[in-house]
Amino acid sequence: MIRKAVITAAGKGSRMRYITSVLPKALLPLFKQEDGKKVMRPIIDLIMSSLSAVGVNNFCIVVGKHGKLLMDYLFERGVTFVFQEEPKGFGDAVLRAENFACGEPFFVHADDGVLTGGYSEASELYEENKPEAVLLLRKVNNPFRYGIVKAEEKGEFRNHKLYKIIDVQEKPKQPFSDLAISAVYIFKPSIFKALKEVENYDGELELTYGIKKILDQGGEIYAILLEKEKWLNVGDPEHYYEALKYSFEQI
Repeated sequence: MIRKAVITAAGKGSRMRYITSVLPKALLPLFKQEDGKKVMRPIIDLIMSSLSAVGVNNFCIVVGKHGKLLMDYLFERGVTFVFQEEPKGFGDAVLRAENFACGEPFFVHADDGVLTGGYSEASELYEENKPEAVLLLRKVNNPFRYGIVKAEEKGEFRNHKLYKIIDVQEKPKQPFSDLAISAVYIFKPSIFKALKEVENYDGELELTYGIKKILDQGGEIYAILLEKEKWLNVGDPEHYYEALKYSFEQI
């Protein structure tokens, strides 16, 4: 089983200002049922709980300049903290955790959302096939806002459509498809080498660039399509409202 996870929490959360000027995005709460009552739990708790349920017991949190409140909240949980001093992209944040991974496969999870399912299927897909990476896909109406894949359907896996990834794009003007990459991944440590070899990117090192490098070098990447599962997003006001409503009514 995959024992390690890297959670990136160094972003400024600018789309959720002004609340993120005083409260890290990872501490924004959603609803959850506990002992028959509705409570509000920071999304970092829901992320860690979802990953713990599939065997993860070693967490690394990538924090930025304003990460002290999050560090204080998680201090007694035995997590590892690494720093991304400047916001240089999702891929750069993952690179900060290379020493933590220490040659083992690991989950990567963004702090601005949590899936309602798909974690166990991703873990099982990795264990059975040992690809360089496993992605979780969702169909979207606005693919120009996401990392998008070109993929070949390969049947089914655990009642989900199974794909082999052929190519990827980051926020494309002319998307390959409407299949977007959810911000939950499984990687072999080869992702670090791939990210270091990315050249000629503009400003921020995106994780998608490292995924593309793996593909260009002949690495195999598989994905499953999430259709019933939802991504509860706290990254902007409109999606946060929807996530609050869904979590209150359904979780």
